[in-house]
Amino acid sequence: MTLCVTENGASANPDAVDRPYAPAFTIAADGSYAARLALADRAEASGGAGADAPGGAGGGSAAGDGAWFVERWTLDGPEPYAVPLPLDQPEEPDSEVLPLADGRVLIRRRVADRHAVSLLYPTGPGTGELPLGTVACAELGLLPPTPDGTCAYALSAGAYSTTVWRVAGGAFGPEQVARVPGRCSGGVWLDRTGRMLALDREMPGGGPVKAVAVDLERGGEVTPLLQIAPESNDRLLLADPDSGLLLIRSDAPGHGRLGWGVLGSCLPVRFPECLRLPDAAVTPFAVQPGQMLTPESCAVALRVDGASGAWIGVWRPAGRRLHGFAAPGGWQAGRGVWTRDGVLRLPYADGDTACGVALLRAPADDGPAPVPPRGTSGTEGSAATAPLPVCKPVPLGQAPLTGRALPG
Repeated sequence: MTLCVTENGASANPDAVDRPYAPAFTIAADGSYAARLALADRAEASGGAGADAPGGAGGGSAAGDGAWFVERWTLDGPEPYAVPLPLDQPEEPDSEVLPLADGRVLIRRRVADRHAVSLLYPTGPGTGELPLGTVACAELGLLPPTPDGTCAYALSAGAYSTTVWRVAGGAFGPEQVARVPGRCSGGVWLDRTGRMLALDREMPGGGPVKAVAVDLERGGEVTPLLQIAPESNDRLLLADPDSGLLLIRSDAPGHGRLGWGVLGSCLPVRFPECLRLPDAAVTPFAVQPGQMLTPESCAVALRVDGASGAWIGVWRPAGRRLHGFAAPGGWQAGRGVWTRDGVLRLPYADGDTACGVALLRAPADDGPAPVPPRGTSGTEGSAATAPLPVCKPVPLGQAPLTGRALPG
């Protein structure tokens, strides 16, 4: 089912974003598949998996006697649909899932003092499982899907160093591909090949957090990425490999702010006024791809959480204004993917729809300034696509990928 999202719309469903959902939902980098942990009755979870066809399992009941199972969403066909992938035992809610480009779903589970990694896939009436191996460490978290969708990586942070593991796509199961000095978090891919990975690093003994680039094909060689001010905490939130647009959170202006820059350029980081909202948290979650050499034209989707709920913001660096849209009912909050022509695809599941995608076209930056919605959802059925002190700009710093031309 597909919906169109309307700007500042009213809603018949006051529970648009605040419904309980599974703790994990991940979309492949190209938007072809998604995977999540869904909640169902134990009787359903222990039964056979549905066939690989439209009309899979429902969107997750909040029943007290429920059990978690893996569910794969197919998003790039004419109609989105879900395929349940339950096994004989329910999954733990702290497990992580990640879809691969071939339709299989990687799952990371904690097993005693280890983390087990497997691939799940539909096999007619059941679910197939291919164990890949285990990683012995205290904490292991999956990194975002790689741009090509063929490999999967995970991060294990220790007190003095952080290990990057390739947990799928290698020759012999989980393998260590890099060890980075310091404690790292985050994870953003900087190129289309899955070679350059940005991590937010804090060195042993404390100090500011700085984003660095890790070259996975050169033994984990580390290059400074963000050095906005000597003592500022500079984190990378999103990056678009096509245009080089970077979305940054930094306290260089004196407090935490969202900013943007361009990878490989000497232009300053800018901290737009419109992205600082009183009493609301603003988090970017998707950047429009395909805008070669024109980072200022990229549409950026942001999740805005306020006292009245969550809504969706759309912003372009060149436009310098934040457009507000109500979220569709049952939105998998903070998840979505842009098409190259500027349509934001937002996955949702509500009481009537087990697997749906709401479509939002990026607005033009003209006309009167928009008014953000008040935490309600405005959707309508459709089958179509539907005061801040001034701070001095500071340089983006060194970047590992250079040679990108800039617009005149």
